[in-house]
Amino acid sequence: MATRTIRASRTPRGTISDRRPGKAAAVTTPRVLVFQHIAIEHPGVFRNFLAEDGIEWTAVELDEGEAIPDLTDYDVLWVMGGPMDVWQDDLHPWLEPERQAIREAVAVRKMPFLGFCLGHQLLAQALGGEVGPAGEPEIGILEVELEPAGLTSPLFRGLPAVHRTLQWHGAEVREVPPATRVLAKSGACATQALGYGDHAFSIQYHIEITPETVSQWARVPAYKHALEDNLGAGALPRLETEAAAAMAEFNASARIVYDNFMGLVRSRL
Repeated sequence: MATRTIRASRTPRGTISDRRPGKAAAVTTPRVLVFQHIAIEHPGVFRNFLAEDGIEWTAVELDEGEAIPDLTDYDVLWVMGGPMDVWQDDLHPWLEPERQAIREAVAVRKMPFLGFCLGHQLLAQALGGEVGPAGEPEIGILEVELEPAGLTSPLFRGLPAVHRTLQWHGAEVREVPPATRVLAKSGACATQALGYGDHAFSIQYHIEITPETVSQWARVPAYKHALEDNLGAGALPRLETEAAAAMAEFNASARIVYDNFMGLVRSRL
């Protein structure tokens, strides 16, 4: 199956001009590669930001058998969430090639990287950390707190030290990889965000959500069962209401993280 490149429809915002001596000025926009593990877990509101910036992005649906392309054709790698666990290689044999690609991108090529939920756990695994079942699953609108390293991280510049997020996970990073920094925590999960070098970041939680996210995710059997097991009968309408009330806050946090991350990307082009 072929990968899909999502075309930008607006003029680039904050693009880079190449004005090296003897060369005509040219506009450079980053080439963004996105690994997805289920079609409904896409970059969410970040898609709007990419469109505003005139940035095209290529989605690879690994769970549908799409092949990982040559990383040299891209400047940025994002890895999204999914209903599988990182240790289920027997059910999802593409997990190991994905970890290898993440390792190559982050540790070898030093590509700017951003991982969400499963993508956060895959980064930890790829760099030598340990991921396992969470001692206490987190589902709902919950707070995370930036650690000292997070307060000074360029990714979180402008975010409150404590901010609300959507949590929907039953696995967690148990052992942090060497050379990484823990950037955020919650009461139930000590590693809510990681940083590696000055180019790679991951978050366990979700700020990329849109008004459709909760209802769409609740159609996935694994997510629906986790939701009801943890929050009881009638959990979906309650969570939809809570998420809608927090949507403006989530979108504002996502905008800050996106702008900070893309600022780092542009500084490297």
